[in-house]
Amino acid sequence: MVLPLPVALETIVRELHASGFVAVVVGGSVRDALLGLDPKDFDIEVYGISYDDLAAFLATRGRVDLVGKSFGVVKFSGFGFDTCDFSVPRRDSKTGPAHRDFQTQFDPSITPRQAASRRDFTINAMSFDPLTGDVWDFFGGQVDLNHGILRATSDAFAEDPLRVLRGMQFACRFNLTIDPSTAAMSRSIANQYATLARERVAEEFMKWAVKSTHPGRIGEYLKATGWIAHFAEIENLFGVPQDPEWHPEGDVGIHTMHVLNHAARIAARDALPADDRAVLLFASLAHDFAKPATTELREREGRTRWTSWGHEPAGGPLARAFLERIGIKSAIVDQVVPLVENHLAHHSIGREVSPRAVRRLAMRLAPASIAQLVRLIEADASGRPPLEPGLPPAAARILDAAESEAVESRPQPPLILGRHVLPYFDDLPGVHIGEVTHAAYEAQADGAFSTPEEALRWLGDYMASRPPATGR
Repeated sequence: MVLPLPVALETIVRELHASGFVAVVVGGSVRDALLGLDPKDFDIEVYGISYDDLAAFLATRGRVDLVGKSFGVVKFSGFGFDTCDFSVPRRDSKTGPAHRDFQTQFDPSITPRQAASRRDFTINAMSFDPLTGDVWDFFGGQVDLNHGILRATSDAFAEDPLRVLRGMQFACRFNLTIDPSTAAMSRSIANQYATLARERVAEEFMKWAVKSTHPGRIGEYLKATGWIAHFAEIENLFGVPQDPEWHPEGDVGIHTMHVLNHAARIAARDALPADDRAVLLFASLAHDFAKPATTELREREGRTRWTSWGHEPAGGPLARAFLERIGIKSAIVDQVVPLVENHLAHHSIGREVSPRAVRRLAMRLAPASIAQLVRLIEADASGRPPLEPGLPPAAARILDAAESEAVESRPQPPLILGRHVLPYFDDLPGVHIGEVTHAAYEAQADGAFSTPEEALRWLGDYMASRPPATGR
């Protein structure tokens, strides 16, 4: 295995060895290197040294930050690389029911095997000696990685319920199946979900949204661990029937998992930034949240079909409630909701696209955009195997029209602002200013004017037509 360290970092490792200590790379960077991925950062564990001595050693070679002292971590910044975490081995003992109820002990005599045993999964319990090139794998992490298995390193896994959600994003990032005994341990601590801080839940879901290559594994993982009971919006999708002509893949839950996997491919294809990727993944997850409540057998096109009329607008509040409950930041939530509420827009306005229709769609979607909606539509349409994946022609027409109107990324900026309206009310502010600017923006969307000059002429005519009591 090749895991090259930055030159300055390798020099420090060699100096630690020369001083009689053992320093190895641990955790995710070892796993990623074995997968052929480019490690993003390096964690170095040092044996045979106390925390204070390690901090003093590093302080002579760069800048240290002791913010992680309670966990035995020294954050070190050196030349040629970003911040690296150096740590001393520790033992953790559960002291109470809450996620943070642990007692930590640091002991220079802890062996590498003992230190590795406290890590969550075997794939994260491997170490790499950069001086010898040896991989220290005491618990079969390489075998599990090669066989696509996510396995707990030890029974201590059950002491920390957050590890179940960490496992969720690992399974979806690396296309892994959870080991049955690990799934059983997860089920045994499912009742501890309430002890997790909301920000920690959000952190794991964000990693799922930003880093997953197979995000559709979330359904099978949550069902296997029993934790799907904590996410009713996801649980309720499974078993909800769909018309087989439009959805030959199966029920709503199966469809959603396919949609998620296609969304990840679209995000990779378009090189979406992290937050934009998260918006697409969360919108894909939530786009059919309202189908369980709206699905019925109805007469349609001469026969009885499963339909879900009204699930678009009903899905927005469900998406917001779910994302806010798990702690996702409002900047993402506020984009996901209108995408969910408009994910079938191509079935109506896409048939005969007009400039007015795409301008109004851009307004309805803000702060999300038509470009984001088109990606969601493509993911939704692609999640129906064995039907061919791809962007529906109606959605492509919407995107073309939006680009022609320059509203694919955001709505048109309003041409009439409060400062234009104030003189008509003797410069007195009030709700009447907002009423007029709103009416102006609606008229602009309808195509009543498109230049500043036309806008001012429209405003003059509009104000002249208002009742005298409300304007000059």
